Amino acid sequence: MINKKVLDIANNNKFNNLKNIYTHKAEMKNNICGDKIKIELVVKKNRINSFRYETESCLFCQASASLLSRKIKVFSIDKLNYDLSYLKKVFKNRKVDLPIKLKDFKDLINYSNSSRINCIMLPFVALKKALKL
Repeated sequence: MINKKVLDIANNNKFNNLKNIYTHKAEMKNNICGDKIKIELVVKKNRINSFRYETESCLFCQASASLLSRKIKVFSIDKLNYDLSYLKKVFKNRKVDLPIKLKDFKDLINYSNSSRINCIMLPFVALKKALKL
């Protein structure tokens, strides 16, 4: 059963359309389930100022892209690899909690959703690809 909070996150799709205004872009496909995402970023002075996306994907990927697009400014490009590796730890261990800056991701990124890790992490993988990290 889908968690209502995940559905609400996915339905908040304010940044779900590409505007062809970007400094970085990427496309990714999840080879396991077929989810697809395209993203456009505007980066200035080593900070991500905007994240826009389009998906052909499941609810978990849509929710992840939606939340990431709204919370992109909590991520520093310099610390992005560390933050993403920490998020993966949360999926694998019930005892690992999210740091305060990532608490908004708790309904999506948690041990109970670990079977959907590839769907949920696809927007993050696309982000790394766009930034060439």
